[in-house]
Amino acid sequence: MQYVWRHRLWLAGDLRSIDGEPVTVIDTGQLNRDAGPDFFNAKVMIGGKFWCGNVEMHIRASDWYRHGHQEDAAYASVILHVVQNSDCRVTRPDGSIIPQLVLPCADDFAEKYSRFINNPASELCCAPHLHTLPPVMVRSWLDALAFERLYAKAEAVRTRVDRNAGHWEQAVFITMARALGAGINGDVFERLAASLPLRLLHKHSDSLASLEAFLFGQAGLLDCSAPDGYVEHLQREWDFLRNKFSLTPLDSVSWRMARMRPQSFPHRRLALLAAMCLNGFDLLQRILDCQTEEDARRLFEVELVGYWTTHFSFGRPSPGSNSVALSRSTVDMLVINVVIPVMLAYGEWMGDEALMARATSLGEFIPPERNRYTTQFVAAGVSCSNALMSQAMVQLHTHYCSVRKCLQCRIGHRVLATQSIHR
Repeated sequence: MQYVWRHRLWLAGDLRSIDGEPVTVIDTGQLNRDAGPDFFNAKVMIGGKFWCGNVEMHIRASDWYRHGHQEDAAYASVILHVVQNSDCRVTRPDGSIIPQLVLPCADDFAEKYSRFINNPASELCCAPHLHTLPPVMVRSWLDALAFERLYAKAEAVRTRVDRNAGHWEQAVFITMARALGAGINGDVFERLAASLPLRLLHKHSDSLASLEAFLFGQAGLLDCSAPDGYVEHLQREWDFLRNKFSLTPLDSVSWRMARMRPQSFPHRRLALLAAMCLNGFDLLQRILDCQTEEDARRLFEVELVGYWTTHFSFGRPSPGSNSVALSRSTVDMLVINVVIPVMLAYGEWMGDEALMARATSLGEFIPPERNRYTTQFVAAGVSCSNALMSQAMVQLHTHYCSVRKCLQCRIGHRVLATQSIHR
């Protein structure tokens, strides 16, 4: 009922109070999510008389007394009681009668609304209706969601800059690390990068073994029985570095590797991060210099050497040789989650609109991600042509669909609005 009232979705026709007086809703008021009447500061005309005050809503009019509103001073300014079933008249604390309106909406709207938002979370509840909506409306909503998501990522970068006393390169290092961890190990990768000041890595940037010792040791991944000579070498190097800089490593149990492809093991991604720190980590300027999506991709075309050409983690060698650190799809993921947000955040910080425009345009040339979020929308007939659209679908699903905020979603609102005005 609040939804129907707030969005004026009652059935077409004259509104009349239970006494037969015409009711004109000028302003539905402000929805109140705390204690007190449902809507504040509504404006209505009742029987030719202008009223300004609060509106209370109930399924049955008698709920007014069941809730004790007739004795509560907070309800003294109610000017209209909106109900589904008028089974009695209601009065204010001073005994005066409150005008009452039976809200005219589709007979089965409550059932449709409940069915719409209470379906299994694994399903896209609006899927059967998407084909009935104007493509322009759907596309405009996705465009807005794409920018909403990109700006949220940029804001996360700015937050890291603030936490690191304005040190942009450290913030980029943390952003890069988090992206390498993806959704599974993103949090622990971020914690790791935040616990290692770049100045320490820069002091040893001429030694790949030292950089790997820093990262693997601080990650807690060297606390294992040494399976080979290389790991023993890293352990000795880590013991020296930890004592020299008084470092406290993370708990190794934080890392997740179950049901993960070997190419995505944290060991492999940390080896890549170490390689990017060789001769100094300077990703920020190289990001800002990118003009095209191919420039952005080249930032992550890193080849691993030595031990990591034959290993995905410590221990038994993998079959064959594999020096390519990242697949094409993973590189595109890093462009989406590192290059674009950093470029956008820096452009916003500098007031450089051209840089911000270049950042968002990169997403138009990156292929769309393929994941469980985009699959559902594509199956429902929604086109996903590039990374901006796939990011929009992720934003829509995670912030609206999976948490059932259908009423705040333009698609959900349009579908429900259409269903509410038909008997």
